[in-house]
Amino acid sequence: MATLGLSEADKQAVEEFRRDVVDPSRTALVVVDFWAEWCGPCKQLTPVIEKVCADYAAKGVKLVKINVDENRFIASQFRVQSIPTVYAVFQGQPVADLSQARTEGQLKQMLDQILAQLPVQSDEKTLEAEVEPLIAMAEQVLEDGDAERALSIFAQIADMAPEHPAVLAGQARALVALERLDEAQAVLDAAPADIAKDARIERARAALLLARDAKPVADLSGVEARVAADPDDHAARFELAGGLMANGDRDGAADALLEIIARDRDWNEGAARTQLLRLFEAVGLEDPWVSAQRRRLSAILFT
Repeated sequence: MATLGLSEADKQAVEEFRRDVVDPSRTALVVVDFWAEWCGPCKQLTPVIEKVCADYAAKGVKLVKINVDENRFIASQFRVQSIPTVYAVFQGQPVADLSQARTEGQLKQMLDQILAQLPVQSDEKTLEAEVEPLIAMAEQVLEDGDAERALSIFAQIADMAPEHPAVLAGQARALVALERLDEAQAVLDAAPADIAKDARIERARAALLLARDAKPVADLSGVEARVAADPDDHAARFELAGGLMANGDRDGAADALLEIIARDRDWNEGAARTQLLRLFEAVGLEDPWVSAQRRRLSAILFT
């Protein structure tokens, strides 16, 4: 904004705008709320904007309120025709008109879309960059079979990011591997509501459910004999799948469950398919093994 020919009051307003909005917007997303004391809708919207911006502060969102009666020049530069008028500003330029958002959900949805498209710097992104390699290390240790050490690493990461879904899920899965199921349940139950449906939390929950159902069997020869004697004894084959799963033979468990589905997909209200999908979720839906088994399942269901 040029200041040539402006009054001292307008020059001061421009400097304040540059300080409060333009400069912070170099790295942050600044929500500019134009309002006035006499504006009834402004008073209704204010608590919504203030709450959402406070919730999104760690994501790099900053709120600046501008009284149009006291800052007519700034309001005119933004062509404010009515209030409340709310803009999102990044790198000194308006990037979105948020004026139509009237509820917390609507405003959050709009901010999420904007933040996904812009290189806004935030404490959240900085923390994510710090913990991401540590999470990867803990996951590798867990995959290598050292659940105790993995749990220790996840616990240390939790000191930095106590509500990170990957950290909570990793802790729970490590506890499951250590057969400390009640502790794993407590970790998952403590997950904040906004991440309870995160895919990583769901994966840990599936692993816990499988672990509660599983009972390691030293000798499966008896149930194997029952299946051999009657291939349509689906209860026996389902029991065999559970024993194989508990013994760590996920290939054998998948084979058994897929065989039940191939013979009678509706057996026991689709119990075999439900258990197979739970196994997929516990292993991880992006895992190559799961992709291969899903192709096998699709071949059975659609041929």
